[in-house]
Amino acid sequence: MPGLTKLEPFTLPLDIDGVHVEIAGMYRAGSGTPLVFLHGFGSTKEDYADVIQQDALAGRPVLAYDAPGCGASICPDLNAISVHFLVQVAKEVLAAKNIDRFHLVGHSMGGLTALLLADQNPARVLSFADIEGNVAPEDCFLSRQIISHSHPDPEDFFKDFQDRVWKSRFYSSSLYAASLPHKVRPGAVRPIFESMVELSDHGGLMDRFLALPFPRMYMFGVQNNTLSYLPLLAEKGVELAEISRSGHFPMYSNATEMWDRLTAFFLGSEQA
Repeated sequence: MPGLTKLEPFTLPLDIDGVHVEIAGMYRAGSGTPLVFLHGFGSTKEDYADVIQQDALAGRPVLAYDAPGCGASICPDLNAISVHFLVQVAKEVLAAKNIDRFHLVGHSMGGLTALLLADQNPARVLSFADIEGNVAPEDCFLSRQIISHSHPDPEDFFKDFQDRVWKSRFYSSSLYAASLPHKVRPGAVRPIFESMVELSDHGGLMDRFLALPFPRMYMFGVQNNTLSYLPLLAEKGVELAEISRSGHFPMYSNATEMWDRLTAFFLGSEQA
């Protein structure tokens, strides 16, 4: 059905906790269980645009959008943005698109947002693919820099952060760093990072993740296969998806393998 392969852009005005935001998203109508994608910090909805290239997912409803402070979404009060704020945004966008039950995918910040969303209403989620989303304190290797490299000026912190990431030895770090100024507002960095660190340190994220009652996948790049909790996830029945030639950004480093694993996970969870 060629007419269902396209992703259509949309803009959605919302009021979240008294803050007006304009959400820029992309959506495809269709049949079957919808696929909902939440991007990571400093990324955008376009991380997932190649879903239309996956023949096995043709015709599926698809939703992705730019989180406030990122991409083309507009938020006049950047200090209001936290992970809890992003969860409220997700709820409102799902309601606006009349999406009730869905497959959920989140990367990094989006994985943490997705975890809290799923934890609050697990009956709505058919499966959850967590792409290096925060589940433990050790996951704050980017966000904890707001503490370890604190700077009073948001612009200067952001420039220094870009420089540190650009020099990283991990796959796709330079590509990611080069695009940061075009994808995230400097004023949103501190409130987002502080929220991520607080939740990772004190939010009981691992317990929440392991308690989810539906199929779960934890996807990670081969360069991060030393994460201490991976054996625990496997022991508790979480599917582990190690992506070769990749670090924290498999959608940039090895998108083909990432999509193959995601597609198989979606289809398998519907047969479970």
